[in-house]
Amino acid sequence: MSIVTSNQPTGTPTWIDLGIPDLDRAMEFYGSLFGWDFQVGPKEAGYYTNCLVGGRPVAAIMPNPDPNATEFWWNVYFATDDCDATAKRITDAGGSLPMPPMDVMDQGRMAIAFDPTGGQFGLWQGRAHVGSQVVNEPNSLVRNDLVTPDPAPAREFYAAVFDFTLDGNEQLPELDFTFLRRPDGHEIGGIIGDPNAARSSWDTTFEVADTDAVVARATAGGGTATEPDDMIYGRFATISDPFGAEFSVIARPPV
Repeated sequence: MSIVTSNQPTGTPTWIDLGIPDLDRAMEFYGSLFGWDFQVGPKEAGYYTNCLVGGRPVAAIMPNPDPNATEFWWNVYFATDDCDATAKRITDAGGSLPMPPMDVMDQGRMAIAFDPTGGQFGLWQGRAHVGSQVVNEPNSLVRNDLVTPDPAPAREFYAAVFDFTLDGNEQLPELDFTFLRRPDGHEIGGIIGDPNAARSSWDTTFEVADTDAVVARATAGGGTATEPDDMIYGRFATISDPFGAEFSVIARPPV
């Protein structure tokens, strides 16, 4: 497994969570889909529930705090070694902070932000909780991409906030796709320009061992899914859970 035991470098997707209307139903669906175990948090913490692979947290789900919510999505948090300083860079670059930096007990310091195109993301400065402890393995987070109808200001914003370099993708010439790379050259995700996108949003992709099998479990469990499709990076599908939260899965080809 790819085990993470310390805070990731600034700009790395480090944690994901999802607020949904029915925690028990969500645990049933995602437990069947990915084989996750669950560690349900206390009531005073909003039943914030860790999703576990091999006993290690990879994500979290929780009852949505807004009882009137009708749309649900996976939230991505980018690592930072200074949440307050990165938050200032967000506002300086034209973003906004609906939830300014705040401490989460002894676990870490977080903020929620919007980029100038309306894409939502979080910041996480880990303390006791470093984020996803298993990544790039079946049933865990493998990548995040921003899908937006307005890619130019998004590229400028994320480069300014996280010092990302921007590279085109010659392997997918039919897409307006830009790789995002940390200053050390590590690829953390990308920006996909899609004029038909209804809004800007960060897509979460989980690695799986067998895309077709996961799609079958998703539909049997009350979700919906696209037909699995082979692409240059592996076998890919898009899934919506029973609440309409959308995410992607990919089985990467053997190395």
